[in-house]
Amino acid sequence: MARLHIFDMDGTLMRGSSASMEIAREIGLVEEFRELEAALGRGVIDPPGYAERAYELWAALTEVQLTAAFEGSPWLAGIREVWADITARGEYCAVVSLSPEFFVRRLRAWGAHEARASLFPEVPFPTGAVLDLAGIMLPETKVTVADELCARYGVGRADCMAYGDSLSDTALFAAVPVSVAVNGDHYVSDLATFAYTGDDLREAYEMTRGVDHEKL
Repeated sequence: MARLHIFDMDGTLMRGSSASMEIAREIGLVEEFRELEAALGRGVIDPPGYAERAYELWAALTEVQLTAAFEGSPWLAGIREVWADITARGEYCAVVSLSPEFFVRRLRAWGAHEARASLFPEVPFPTGAVLDLAGIMLPETKVTVADELCARYGVGRADCMAYGDSLSDTALFAAVPVSVAVNGDHYVSDLATFAYTGDDLREAYEMTRGVDHEKL
């Protein structure tokens, strides 16, 4: 039976960080992004508001800086091996993230079949390019994307497994039968089928092996 494994990125595939913070380290704006993430966490701004401000702060971002941020991120061990095993089993893996698509799509080179994320202009940003907030992902959009991917790969929600770490993953966790909280907060840990703490995705993935969806 084919299955679809859906992975969050920030805090899940990379531990304790996000694409925004890793880019911030490269361009010297860590404090600004800490304040921005705190505002998001308090509900002072929403994901589109966060994206709009981040886009302003990233105005001078270069491809070299973006590559350095991606390569220097605190990725969990075993990501490529997990996705290779999923593919070898005739199953599918996707990354669905609120982070910018220009960062997230690089994970396709590691073996992800799909990478869906917030849409920004290409780096370096064209002069005068306007951010279309309609392309910014919301937590609930993850469920919509999951349904689109199910249709693409001929599976249903009952055949999905989700991996996430925080409040933005709860809607997806509630929509699928199997979920793994990877270094998760209490929001997802209370919903998850399994909970993993550590630095190796292979160990989190191993928890799902042998799960019979039909008996859930």
